[in-house]
Amino acid sequence: MVLVRSLLLTAGLSLVASTALAEPLLVEEAQVRAVPPGSQTSAAFMTLRNPGEQDVTLVDADSPAAEVIELHNHEDVDGVMQMRKISEIVVPAGESVALAPGGLHMMLIGLTAPLEEGQPVEIELRFDSGKSQQVTAPVKRVEVSAEGHHGHADAHDHGHAHDHGHGQDHGHGEGHRH
Repeated sequence: MVLVRSLLLTAGLSLVASTALAEPLLVEEAQVRAVPPGSQTSAAFMTLRNPGEQDVTLVDADSPAAEVIELHNHEDVDGVMQMRKISEIVVPAGESVALAPGGLHMMLIGLTAPLEEGQPVEIELRFDSGKSQQVTAPVKRVEVSAEGHHGHADAHDHGHAHDHGHGQDHGHGEGHRH
């Protein structure tokens, strides 16, 4: 009986240890938008799934592919879509949050080298818990949806206002105007 208890205790502790070491989120369909040569910005999109029982809050990200990564959202302000820097993205327990063109996303600002289609981009997600998680996101072309909407990271200027909260121009006006 003592051996059975010992084995159960060991198995239970192993399960707790592996759960504690598990990544905070499951990351699905991660990708970085392919942009024309010379572009200084791109965007990362993915689905963040939280299989846990507590909310997970993404507060920052980092990548060797960019000088800075900012968390962003698009908001409709008086009929004009505006991109805004945000301080966090909360992924509720048991739910998923999509980072997609025209919504929540990560802006890669000050690209350190041209992004080539198919190239893997390493991104470190950082959480308010102090934990971090590595993600590999391939560079892909992000297609226009059936409604004809683009995410802003294709380096086109669609006349949207971009408020980053620090007064810098990140080259969103590159490309062509619609």
